[in-house]
Amino acid sequence: MKVFAINASARKDGNTAILINHVFGELQKEGIETELFQLSGKKIQGCMACYKCFQNKDQRCSVNNDILNECIEKMLDADGIILGSPTYFANVSTEMKALIDRAGLVAKANDNMFKRKVGAAVVAVRRAGSIHVFNSINHFFFINEMIVPGSSYWNLGVGLDIGAVEKDEEGIRTMKVLGKNMAWVLKKLHG
Repeated sequence: MKVFAINASARKDGNTAILINHVFGELQKEGIETELFQLSGKKIQGCMACYKCFQNKDQRCSVNNDILNECIEKMLDADGIILGSPTYFANVSTEMKALIDRAGLVAKANDNMFKRKVGAAVVAVRRAGSIHVFNSINHFFFINEMIVPGSSYWNLGVGLDIGAVEKDEEGIRTMKVLGKNMAWVLKKLHG
């Protein structure tokens, strides 16, 4: 089994990645392979609403001059998907929004190709606005008929400077419980 995570933060190896890695630690203890893909420094654009994905039905976006189709391939190959975003003005990063819009439309054009995969949101936040980010990512999972495990609190960690989330004991504990619950669901589905 494999879980593929996308870190949509502009900061490579920042707080969002740190939180994802705490989830990964629990998955790895259960023998589940993990891969982190960081969008920082990579090109990804928004949906052009060309709807060619509905004509082509090839599990790809017709816009192929950025990183999206590579992300889609990795999402398809995984049993579980983690989407991580920092909180930017009470919403997901622009990179995450582009991924949600385009991968979501491609999935719809291809018979909900992510259905029954396990999905989890991971959110980094300085202070407030994170619940909207958490909900936006979960809406992607729900509309794609994915299975979403819970945790002991909303899947967020608080911190501004890189590494500050490590001081958020409840946030780290939440990530670890999320990892355990995600592993449990994956094993039930694929065991």
